Amino acid sequence: MLAIRLQRLGRKGYPVYRLAVQEAQRHPSSGRVVAYVGSYNPHTKEANIQVESAQKYLDNGAQPTPRVVKLLKEAGVKLPKWVKESAADKHKSIRNPEKLRKNQPKEEPAEESAE
Repeated sequence: MLAIRLQRLGRKGYPVYRLAVQEAQRHPSSGRVVAYVGSYNPHTKEANIQVESAQKYLDNGAQPTPRVVKLLKEAGVKLPKWVKESAADKHKSIRNPEKLRKNQPKEEPAEESAE
C-alpha cells in the first residue's frame, strides 16, 4: 500500500517538507520513494503541489496523512470519499472541571477584628 506523507528536509531549526509517495511500511527518511508530488514550507505556509500526479496516486489508493489531506484540500485536489478529514474543532475534554480554580466558589476575605 502507498502513503502520501511529509518528508523533512532543510537545515537544523528550519524544516522544509516534500510530499513523498512511498510504501506505507517504510519510514519517511528511508529513501525508498515512488514519487514526489510537491513541497511545503511551514514558515511561509507555501505549498507547491502537482495536482495531476497527486490525484493519480489518490485514485490508485494512496493513503494521505492528516496534514497532507489538509494541504491537498487547500490546493484543490478532489479527495476520494474514503479519505478521512480531521475535525476542525478539536478540543480536549477536561477530566474534572469542578476541581478547576475558576470553578471554585469565591472566598470572601476574612474580616479582621481590631479588638
